[in-house]
Amino acid sequence: MNQPLTVDEALERILAGAQSTPGEQVGLLKAANRTLAEPLTARLTQPPFDSSAMDGYAVRSDDVASLPATLDIIGQAAAGHPFAGSLSAGQAVRIFTGAPMPAGSDTVIIQEDTTREGNFVYIKDCVPDPGHVRPSGGDFTAGAEIIEASTHLLPRHLALAAAMGHSSLKVHRKPLVAVLATGDELVEPSTTPGPGQIVASNGYALAAMVASAGGNARLLGIARDTLESLQQKLSLASGADIVVTIGGASVGEHDLVESALTKSGFQLDFWKIAMRPGKPLMFAQRSHQRAIGLPGNPVSAIICAHIFLLPLIAKLSGRPSHETNAIEARLAAPLDRNGPRQHYMRAHLTRSADGVAATPAESQDSSLLSILANSNCLIIRPPNARALETGSKVTVLPIGF
Repeated sequence: MNQPLTVDEALERILAGAQSTPGEQVGLLKAANRTLAEPLTARLTQPPFDSSAMDGYAVRSDDVASLPATLDIIGQAAAGHPFAGSLSAGQAVRIFTGAPMPAGSDTVIIQEDTTREGNFVYIKDCVPDPGHVRPSGGDFTAGAEIIEASTHLLPRHLALAAAMGHSSLKVHRKPLVAVLATGDELVEPSTTPGPGQIVASNGYALAAMVASAGGNARLLGIARDTLESLQQKLSLASGADIVVTIGGASVGEHDLVESALTKSGFQLDFWKIAMRPGKPLMFAQRSHQRAIGLPGNPVSAIICAHIFLLPLIAKLSGRPSHETNAIEARLAAPLDRNGPRQHYMRAHLTRSADGVAATPAESQDSSLLSILANSNCLIIRPPNARALETGSKVTVLPIGF
């Protein structure tokens, strides 16, 4: 308990046993960026009929086996307006892209290979292309399982689901994340800070991160540095899947979050990790609920949320894994030797013809939000990593918060 965990060990314990939220039926638009809770089977066949992929003339293959040829034009077919009759020998139908192939036809001659004179079409010496006809079911057929469960539904999946005949989908419920700031020194942004007070800013960043990760955030306000205030605020989180506290996760005299969580029925798992910024990170559980106690420093809170909270939201949302999107870059400036904790350094990523370069921020003070706001990546430095020269390769985590 007293020995700091590695980042990987801490994440493994936070994710262990986490079960995805139940499924709920929602309309297509509300399913965007959600996770499919069950496999999706096509209700329709696509295309539902043989159709033309080009503008031209629908003909019988027997009539164009020997070219050139002249055929009678007996009608027209357009998208949404099929030709009602049937072709016989020596006949053709003017056809447009997307139109159903007329009965009796099996070939489309593109208009560039034809000359029309009145009700006759002259077909030049050419090689008919089978690809000019889209066969029925060429995309998918009714009854086929097309989209797997646990798929993160992007716009392209919604288009496919609609084409399959679905107006609503069963997706995992968005995890509810209750966010609680703690500290006598905190005031809301609408309040002018008094002596010794600062604005509580972390909760708004975390709520936005939760939303972008597919969760629903509920801000519980600010708890004062008393057990009574903390427990009262925690009681408002009874229906949440995840409880996130900000500040008070250390072991100082005024750090009462551990006691409040314990008295509220949570069982503490760990409270420190070998990570910089963010050593005082707490994790506890109460039945299905998971509580993550983040450090109070803004940068520490936001980076720890990215490393630990977002993967938990992803797992509860039904996604099988959380992609870190880590990439390799070269250093645009030298770095000193790292200490015993894994360091997530704010940096700026640039791309050029020479590749990807990362420039570390001059200050890594965990209270400086302005530097985080001007960063677009984190350089991940393993514990006790050696000093690096300009041009050395490093692992970089692009960030979107």
